[in-house]
Amino acid sequence: MRGGRDVVFSGDALKCPLRIRVLWNEVMAHLYRAVSAAYGRRRISVRFSSSGMTLDSISRAAVDRIIRVDHAGEYGANRIYAGQMAVLGRTSVGPVIQKMWDQEKDHLKKFNELMVAFRVRPTILMPFWNVVGFALGAGTALLGKEGAMACTVAVEESIAHHYNNQIRTLMEKEPEKYTELLQVIRKFRDEELEHHDIGLEHDAQLAPAYTVLKSLIQAGCSAAIYLSERF
Repeated sequence: MRGGRDVVFSGDALKCPLRIRVLWNEVMAHLYRAVSAAYGRRRISVRFSSSGMTLDSISRAAVDRIIRVDHAGEYGANRIYAGQMAVLGRTSVGPVIQKMWDQEKDHLKKFNELMVAFRVRPTILMPFWNVVGFALGAGTALLGKEGAMACTVAVEESIAHHYNNQIRTLMEKEPEKYTELLQVIRKFRDEELEHHDIGLEHDAQLAPAYTVLKSLIQAGCSAAIYLSERF
């Protein structure tokens, strides 16, 4: 250890999580210093200037959970569309999927910015969502266009419902402090609902075992939301 100090922890199970946490804190501190330098050490209101949202004027815990889980959800959606495009990208439905994917890329970009602005750590499950999201997109696409669209309907309906819950939560607190965050969530919610409707228009309900498939996917979405909020 540096400075001649020896710190001993008992048990390998204790060491790894602690080291990961220390490394993560160092990375986030470095990232925050870089952002502060880039913006002349202005406060977080750089991002939400009109509503005056800063780390001091909002509920840190609530915003942490919202940004972390929404970032994870948009990341997962991007991986799902990537999997669908890998299978159906050259088919007639490819441009439809690509258009929805492009919007999801914009959503993810925004939440990447918010993660840095509010110094929110991502969920530790990101590597898992990377694999699972792509596998879900590709797997349902192998059922054909209808399977891919059934997946889109299930996922986007879950995300829209989740966004509605977040909107209600923020409105019950002090909505004037959350004006611009509410605008972001509402905008993305509306676009997710558009994707949901596109899926229905492209024969999602004709997918094999549509009701069962939709229920299974939405159960997975609920589990993903629960875990990503907390870990």
